[in-house]
Amino acid sequence: MSDIEQLESDLLARIGAADTGAALEEVRVSALGKKGAVSEKMKTLGKMSPEERKEMGPALNGLKTRIAEAIETKKAELEAAALDARLASEKVDVTLPVRPEPKGKIHPVSQVTEEIIAIFSAMGFDVAEGPDIEDDFHNFTALNFPPDHPAREMHDTFFFEPKEDGQRMLLRTHTSPVQIRTMMTQKPPIRIIIPGRTFRCDSDQTHTPMFHQVEGLVIDKETHMGHLKGVLEAFVKTFFELDDVKTRFRPHFFPFTEPSAEMDVQYERVGNEVRFGQGEKWMEILGCGMVHPNVLKNCGLDPDEYQGFAFGVGVDRLAMLKYGIPDLRDFFTADARWLEHYGFDAADQPSLWAGLSK
Repeated sequence: MSDIEQLESDLLARIGAADTGAALEEVRVSALGKKGAVSEKMKTLGKMSPEERKEMGPALNGLKTRIAEAIETKKAELEAAALDARLASEKVDVTLPVRPEPKGKIHPVSQVTEEIIAIFSAMGFDVAEGPDIEDDFHNFTALNFPPDHPAREMHDTFFFEPKEDGQRMLLRTHTSPVQIRTMMTQKPPIRIIIPGRTFRCDSDQTHTPMFHQVEGLVIDKETHMGHLKGVLEAFVKTFFELDDVKTRFRPHFFPFTEPSAEMDVQYERVGNEVRFGQGEKWMEILGCGMVHPNVLKNCGLDPDEYQGFAFGVGVDRLAMLKYGIPDLRDFFTADARWLEHYGFDAADQPSLWAGLSK
């Protein structure tokens, strides 16, 4: 057996014995690399006579081609075997039963927010959003807050350090700045609700430094308190899933509405349960009113041509009332046991046709 035949036999045996990609690559380098056995043989052609080169050239080139083809064939076999092994290890038995209890629950705040959106969407309201970090104009000035209003003080609002020009950005204290941004960029008629996070320096059983609101805004040429009352009464009935609920509107003061009111719902307490639509007590659940003419002017709207109403409700408080949650602070403790008890199935999306709560 010639040297070339012996070399080819040895290399083919090593290729056949390679059981991993790394082992096969080692064989390839030792055979066809710059200092590989076949490459070293090829280098000897330059020292041969023309007659020897004429004979050895085709033999060595043939050897190189056959070894390269054998390596590619073996590489394909190893890749196919690796794929088969991976498919076998990752296969799923679709005949296995589904887990009896799915993991994870929807947070009550998320659930109630979606319920509110479903209700107002059915009334023709669009959903609007805005930044959590606001400036003084959008959060206070445009909303008709006087310069000495307590909300402009550090004890009530989270302010950032002043900029070089003295301006102080802040964490928005309500979602009302989105009303301003919408009125300044969108021509009436406007009908929006604004869900989002808000921030105030307050913390107790029914208040947290960060909480959630949904505000509503309607701007048109013919809008009055009767429209506001009808919208809010329809909302309360649908949200608490009651055929009848008694409400009352008490005069109140908000800088951005005139006249302003707070809406109360009739209820009674049975043990730890709050029952709406019955009893003799009243509970305030939201604030509302007609948009103040100064707010319209600040947004570039003529109050002699346009008018509208606005309202705001705390999502966290509605969740507490509807689902019997006693302490607001528990909403933000990240306790999996609490969420397991008060959470909602992710597959049960709120809708008016299927029912808001399950």
